[in-house]
Amino acid sequence: MRTTVKARNFELTDLLRGQIERKLRRLDRLAHPDAEADVELITHASRASETANSAEVTLLGNGSPVRSAATGPTLIAALDEVIDKLERQVVRARQRPRSVRERRSDEGHEALVRASVGDTASLDATERSDSAPAILKVKRFDMVPMFEEDAIGRMEELGHAFFVFLNAESETICVVYRRKGGDYGLIEPVTAPPGRGA
Repeated sequence: MRTTVKARNFELTDLLRGQIERKLRRLDRLAHPDAEADVELITHASRASETANSAEVTLLGNGSPVRSAATGPTLIAALDEVIDKLERQVVRARQRPRSVRERRSDEGHEALVRASVGDTASLDATERSDSAPAILKVKRFDMVPMFEEDAIGRMEELGHAFFVFLNAESETICVVYRRKGGDYGLIEPVTAPPGRGA
């Protein structure tokens, strides 16, 4: 992998450059063979010691660029954290189908709405049939109780537009989803009393 290193507010030594290139080799097994890594290391004298150094890495490969940034008490600590983030992003991007990777973020909400109402408008007339809709895929997973914030974090970690979870407070199955403005929504089930329609 070809690496370009930029230093801001400090002088880049050959020793530090060698450490950076050694640490970036962790990404070699995940990145495209012709990938390029642009690394920018910044020292902030005016910040608290825990965030005094920051590292930004942009990985340019066969597909979309992958970028991440992190701060730390030392440049190496910040670089370690950003490489950990990049590894997770690259793995997540490989596991997602290409159509999901190329989907704009605001389409996630539309996909959620279509899935919930069973919209078939996106199918060509030749793909439609007169038979009743069929379930094509079933996913089963353990429902571990979690709070809304944890569910949002898990959804972001997975790169999904929505996430189904067991709410630890209400002990009900809920759905968190990403809204167009970047905020989140929560769908909570409400059961109607017997004899009343929904």
